[in-house]
Amino acid sequence: MANVVVVGAQWGDEGKGKIVDWLSEQADIVVRFQGGHNAGHTLVINGKTYKLALLPSGVLREQKLSVIGNGVVFDPAAFLDEVSKLRAQGVAVSPENLRIAENVTLILPLHRELDAHRESASAATAIGTTRRGIGPAYEDKVGRRAIRLMDLADLDTLPHKIDRLLAHHNALRRGLGLPEFDGKVILKELSALAPELLPYAETVWRLLDIKRREGKRMLFEGAQGALLDVDHGTYPYVTSSNTVAAQAATGSGLGPGAVGYVLGLCKAYTTRVGQGPFPTEQDNETGRRIGERGREFGTNTGRPRRCGWFDAVLVRPGGPDLRHQRPGADQARHSRRLRHDRGLHRLQARRQGDRPLPRRRGRPGPGRADLRDHRGLEGADRQCAVLGRPAGPGHQICPADRGIGGVPGCAAFHQPRTRRYYPGAKSV
Repeated sequence: MANVVVVGAQWGDEGKGKIVDWLSEQADIVVRFQGGHNAGHTLVINGKTYKLALLPSGVLREQKLSVIGNGVVFDPAAFLDEVSKLRAQGVAVSPENLRIAENVTLILPLHRELDAHRESASAATAIGTTRRGIGPAYEDKVGRRAIRLMDLADLDTLPHKIDRLLAHHNALRRGLGLPEFDGKVILKELSALAPELLPYAETVWRLLDIKRREGKRMLFEGAQGALLDVDHGTYPYVTSSNTVAAQAATGSGLGPGAVGYVLGLCKAYTTRVGQGPFPTEQDNETGRRIGERGREFGTNTGRPRRCGWFDAVLVRPGGPDLRHQRPGADQARHSRRLRHDRGLHRLQARRQGDRPLPRRRGRPGPGRADLRDHRGLEGADRQCAVLGRPAGPGHQICPADRGIGGVPGCAAFHQPRTRRYYPGAKSV
């Protein structure tokens, strides 16, 4: 299995948690690399329902290491609450199976208050956030005044960092007519949380680099979707972080070469939460029926999602951001689409080379192979580049594709597809 990044191709809520949970069976490490506890996943395993907001989906799997990367904004109170709920459901969560980047930015009560005040101030300027302090925390990170997890390990210098943070926030609160925060109260709260949080702290970039050199398989779990990316989305109605595949490297501390495969998901219709443009929205009985049949309600907020028809025009621009060009000799680009069909998930794949080569009618050339079948060359020693399972004599590999990231494999997930014939491949 190559290192896989799972990202959304729409405005989020594409079912990433289910796919990550499925792929995590073959991964050794599951990494969250952006966002905060505004991104929720609902998973049903053995009849039990688990609702996750901040923790990676891999925490529900035994013998898996889950990691919260430096690209995440981390709410200590929400984290401890989520951990206690999972433990009550029989899930073991400890520093043995969960690590948090020591340089992760903390979400404090003042961030939540500021977020809620901005959303409530004017309906005309409301973005439709979850009011959980995500945006203000990212603002402080970029403004170089944020409190990070590692700061809790040195309580002697923490008061100075809190004063620097409040120099900005208290001035802002005075202008908004809000009471100022007392630095001593914040210091007391953080000092009480430090013993519970610091055992999870880790130099994540070094940990992941060591695991990578050991040959461990990593699964990077994205939140939201490409259309909510702060740079590439429907600005200003976006989230406060980069949600595309390239952020997996930055948000975990690894180099771009560590990301070997990108899985972009979308569904057969479109949903979004909050304000912003939605060209195919069905604000009528049809949209409500889609929402009821698809159970389109926010995992964390319970808000009904806006529903509408599938919009290929919007999904298409997300392709380059989702795929990205991987450094290497082949510079191949890959994408995946998730299609819902009467409750079943079916994967369609396509591979696109940098230069489309001439091809005969009805037969893809070696430069632009159609991956819907991927049964070309036999070999039990060949591995599926995504799931890491042997291809076996019953699953053959198209000679136009030698696998992902230089690893020969069946990139079509061993699922039968429409019969295809490739140049030089056996007929099946």
